[in-house]
Amino acid sequence: MALFRMSPKAMHVVTTAAALSLMAHTACASDSFMDPQGPIAAVQKVHLLRATALILLAVVPVLVLVPLIAIRYRRRKEGSALYRPKWDFSGKLEFVMWGVPVLIVALLSFYLWKATHRLDPYSDRFGEMPALNVQVVGLDWKWLFIYPDLGIASVGEFGIPVKQQVAMTLTTDTVMQSFMIPALAGQIYAMPGMTTELHVVSDVPATMQGENTQYNGRGFTKQKFQTVSMPSEEFSSWVEKVRNNGIALNDETYRILAMRSDRDEVQAALGTAQMPENVLYFTLEDGNLFQSIVHRYHGGKALSAEQQPGTVEFGQEVQQ
Repeated sequence: MALFRMSPKAMHVVTTAAALSLMAHTACASDSFMDPQGPIAAVQKVHLLRATALILLAVVPVLVLVPLIAIRYRRRKEGSALYRPKWDFSGKLEFVMWGVPVLIVALLSFYLWKATHRLDPYSDRFGEMPALNVQVVGLDWKWLFIYPDLGIASVGEFGIPVKQQVAMTLTTDTVMQSFMIPALAGQIYAMPGMTTELHVVSDVPATMQGENTQYNGRGFTKQKFQTVSMPSEEFSSWVEKVRNNGIALNDETYRILAMRSDRDEVQAALGTAQMPENVLYFTLEDGNLFQSIVHRYHGGKALSAEQQPGTVEFGQEVQQ
């Protein structure tokens, strides 16, 4: 049977195309803190590499010495291994066996304490300009981003300016969820009736994936969004595009948005031809929407199914 052979020229073309495709994908999207797009993720990467290197100081000798000892001191009549039936203590060996792990634990503890304070999600020490306030609401199965100072909101796309810190306040209008943009910052929980905070900043224009990392039902795999960092001029244009192409975020549209629907289902219900694929744009009619969502769970009374948008499956009629 003849084997398929590719000419060197064709192989070069295919290899070049594959490399360009990989480079384009890397330039377009970043999904890991190992490819940081901001100072917070960069510090996380350094912390991981430092901790890994310190741990390897204890792991590598064990992986190397265990087989060597097993081979050298295996049961046999002849060999170079010295047999000492009365030997039971070595000060140098004890010092190495206990001193190295103690030193590693001490260094890890120091760096962990330092990184914990530096990477506090409530800290606003990163960024060169006053923070952009964004309110984030976790729904089934989507994230709603509210820009209260700009009068807009979005789903599926999180636009931020480069070099400007973004101060996010998070909650959910359903079960507890876990918010994360790996290329910018670590994970933080969002809970109904409560708020948490997360500060992020991007160094360069980039497209990064964000997601919910806590399983919450059938639409979990689609609860992702694109974080798009852009220069300030482009961000201003993006804000205007959202204002011009968005629909009003009122009680009716929020009720549809908050139903248990994934991105495709809610896009079919609320999307327009002026909106990008898998993205929804809104203009705010109620500046206190986020506060009303949080306070909804402080009344002390159980809500009916009609009042709990997260408990009604998308497509079912909600009785008024």
